[in-house]
Amino acid sequence: MKRHLLWKLLLINILPVIAVIILVIWLAIDQLAADYFMALMNKYDVSLTETHQMFLTAVHRYLLWATLAALALAMVLSYLLTRRVLRPLAQMTAITRQFAVGHYTDRVLITSHDEVGQLGEAFNRMADSLERIEKLRKTMVADVAHELRTPLTNLRGYLEALSDEVIPPSKTTFSMLEDETLRLVHLVESLHQLAKADAAKAHLTRETLSMRELIEQMLPLYQLPFASKNITLETDYTHESDTVRVDRDKMLQAIRNLLDNACRYTPDSGRMVIVTRRTEEGFMVRFTNSGQAIDKADLPLIFERFFQTDRSRSREKGGAGIGLAIVKELIEAHGGHVGAESSPGENTIWILLPE
Repeated sequence: MKRHLLWKLLLINILPVIAVIILVIWLAIDQLAADYFMALMNKYDVSLTETHQMFLTAVHRYLLWATLAALALAMVLSYLLTRRVLRPLAQMTAITRQFAVGHYTDRVLITSHDEVGQLGEAFNRMADSLERIEKLRKTMVADVAHELRTPLTNLRGYLEALSDEVIPPSKTTFSMLEDETLRLVHLVESLHQLAKADAAKAHLTRETLSMRELIEQMLPLYQLPFASKNITLETDYTHESDTVRVDRDKMLQAIRNLLDNACRYTPDSGRMVIVTRRTEEGFMVRFTNSGQAIDKADLPLIFERFFQTDRSRSREKGGAGIGLAIVKELIEAHGGHVGAESSPGENTIWILLPE
């Protein structure tokens, strides 16, 4: 019984209440009703001792029967109601056991909107997050394995061919081997940046900086990539103060990743627009580029690690789904938020920094 909350609640709610009620009634009868009864007996000249005792005995007997009946009814009703209240807790216990073995599909059945029902809703939201994270983790492992396996397989094949003199050493072959090596270096460096972004909150060196100057500092690095794809770049900076309290290096890294993402997924002869605005919530920067719309179901996931809306297309463009995850970590380390919007022919990634 000590291990079951149901019985504890029943005993706590029923026994003290009934005990107090019976005690009050018992004392009231003994003190008040008995005195009134004796007064009547004196008035009508009736023997007091024997009749008084019979009266008390009868009243006590019926009071005990009433007590047992009330206790039984209270037990039944309290048991049913308390079990109904505690059912979600029992479900949560069973579901957490499933979580422990890697099954995240079960959910708590919500039957009320009280505190227990709210707890069940929060539990279901947590379960949804765990299931989504587990799916992303499995996808991440598969994607990392693929990203590593492809260049390593190419390197091994060509090195074996060179070693066996199946193919002659040439500038083209060595250039291809260099490209594959750089691809591996890029992936490892991205993972390293992601790890550093995770720890960014504890290592921020904030300065009061102009967001326009930070963006303008990064744009020359993408002048050639934009020109090679004939991308038209437009900027619309706020006329208000654009200073923010940020870590210079980490904010430059976030801007660089956003520019790289926009350049990669903007089609040839496309268009990119950078807009800065000060809002009631903080300072917002929007990076909008023309291109294929992102599916609405994918929008909340594009900032997850290794998530790719089109894996084959992303690999062809050299992406591994890490850039926006790094942006999210860096912006949230500053206390800000990130988000995405999509409409036919246009996609927008925005960051919001606090005042």
